[in-house]
Amino acid sequence: MTAAKQRVSLKDVAIDMPAGPSEVEVIADETANPSFVAADLLSQAEHGVDSQAVCITTSKDLAEKVLAEVDRQLQLLPRKEIAEKSVANSKIILVKNLDEVIDVTNEYAPEHLIISTANYMQIAERITNAGSIFLGHLTPESAGDYASGTNHTLPTNGYAKAYSGVNLDSFRKKITYQEITPNGLQLIGNAIEIMAENEQLFAHKNAVTLRMKNK
Repeated sequence: MTAAKQRVSLKDVAIDMPAGPSEVEVIADETANPSFVAADLLSQAEHGVDSQAVCITTSKDLAEKVLAEVDRQLQLLPRKEIAEKSVANSKIILVKNLDEVIDVTNEYAPEHLIISTANYMQIAERITNAGSIFLGHLTPESAGDYASGTNHTLPTNGYAKAYSGVNLDSFRKKITYQEITPNGLQLIGNAIEIMAENEQLFAHKNAVTLRMKNK
């Protein structure tokens, strides 16, 4: 699908974004419910064998409880065989502190990011790369799929570093307008002349120089 989108985008067609396997990251601290975290990881894992589920935490105790809960819940899933293969490639990452949590998350740039911590808003303010963020212990990614109203066409495979999720703005074509006043031309004209001359584009420079002289 991604290859097809990229091919047609070479001529006359705008695509929403490149897309890869679906993914979720859960940031969890000692206040998180291990059952909830495990359920969130598995809800992504059951999408397909190439889905990615990652949990990042500073709590070793929570990590161990989540692992046990994933094993328990996995046995109950009708799509166990699919989820099992995805879980085999999934990770629980134990880090030292909040700064490491933020650094790893922004580098990974997850499609879905669940912040299941006591201070979830403080963490959310430092996230610069993610498709869609789900805040607090009671906000599963499933809500975004079906009911909470956010768009669910989201960047995957690290594309959240460069793309936003599809929204109404994605379907609009924009034209920009500008008008320079006499005072505005005097303020920015010299900068334009310098940059144009440095690029050896003297006709560009002259288009400004003539106007600045014509007072």
